[in-house]
Amino acid sequence: MSKWLPIKLGDIACNIQTGPFGSQLHQSDYSAIGTPVVMPKDLIAGKISEQSIARVGEAHVKRLARHQIKDGDILYSRRGDVGRCAYATDAETNWLCGTGCLKVTIDSSKAISKFVFYQLQTSQSVGWVEKHAVGSTMLNLNTSILANIPLSLPPLDVQQKIAGILSAYDDLIENNRKQIKLLEEAAQRLYKEWFIDLRFPGHETTRIINGVPEGWHRTQLKDLILIKYGKDHKNISDGDIPVYGAGGFMRKCSQALHHGEAVLIPRKGSLNNIMYVNESFWTVDTMFYALMQQPNIGFFTYLLLKSIDMYAMNIGAAVPSMTASILNAIGVMLPSATVLKQFHQNALSLFEKTSILRKQNEHLVKSRNRLLQKLL
Repeated sequence: MSKWLPIKLGDIACNIQTGPFGSQLHQSDYSAIGTPVVMPKDLIAGKISEQSIARVGEAHVKRLARHQIKDGDILYSRRGDVGRCAYATDAETNWLCGTGCLKVTIDSSKAISKFVFYQLQTSQSVGWVEKHAVGSTMLNLNTSILANIPLSLPPLDVQQKIAGILSAYDDLIENNRKQIKLLEEAAQRLYKEWFIDLRFPGHETTRIINGVPEGWHRTQLKDLILIKYGKDHKNISDGDIPVYGAGGFMRKCSQALHHGEAVLIPRKGSLNNIMYVNESFWTVDTMFYALMQQPNIGFFTYLLLKSIDMYAMNIGAAVPSMTASILNAIGVMLPSATVLKQFHQNALSLFEKTSILRKQNEHLVKSRNRLLQKLL
């Protein structure tokens, strides 16, 4: 049997580096296009999510070149949810490690980076980090704390085999994520075709009166949905109910704020990260959840809000912010009940397939995590 040697993360790392501080990267530096800058909110389920990622122009990339990410780097949240980390792939090469993150580069002669990444996700490693992080109101990490995480390493060939087994699960999960993205894009194209390009069923024979198809009418979002506020979840025990924040799924708890269909709208932070759910759920206090006031309106509302740049309505300075009154006043050209029903029926198959793939991924993640604990 192979011998596993006790080591510390710092023993096998070429470099552990803090991302740029706030004085080096300001809110005004970000732009709609450019090189992605990875923040703690972008570290989701071991991957770097592009869904609401910030970007900067080439001048800032050159200025912050020492913070560029390479294939195999491990990014760690430096504050808040300090157990969160992600593995950078070739696709993220030359992106920037942003404020609030730590970047770990593993010495390939000593360890397999992917193996180390998996070991950092075990409950033992996450628990150690949470125990040794500093701060009273918000947990914080630094390079010294991270360097002292205790690990156990087998020979390189064993590391490679274990990383390969666990990566097979991650590949299946990633393939499902790609399919989910394609389905969501198909739903967005359908929405655009029907309600922006106005090529809905029967459009050829429908009269346009004052810029509105006959049977449609102009209204405001407040007539479609009822906006509710999320609540703090920290004192709720673990369970089977998903908890959502502005960055997406956070954890599972034992209570629900609502059971059924809703559109989740960030109140603080990642304003464009609109989500559709049809389940029991909890949303945190940085998230609104909107309940439907009319039949067959859920998919339409979700895709309507996805088509809007929420940051254009931001009222926050340091933290992007949204209010219920701004949302309620959004203008809507509401289709007829017949067209809404037809759209709902057409979109339903896409959303059902998406739901199946999400559940498959949930099972795959559970299986991978159980195996991870056994192998490591």
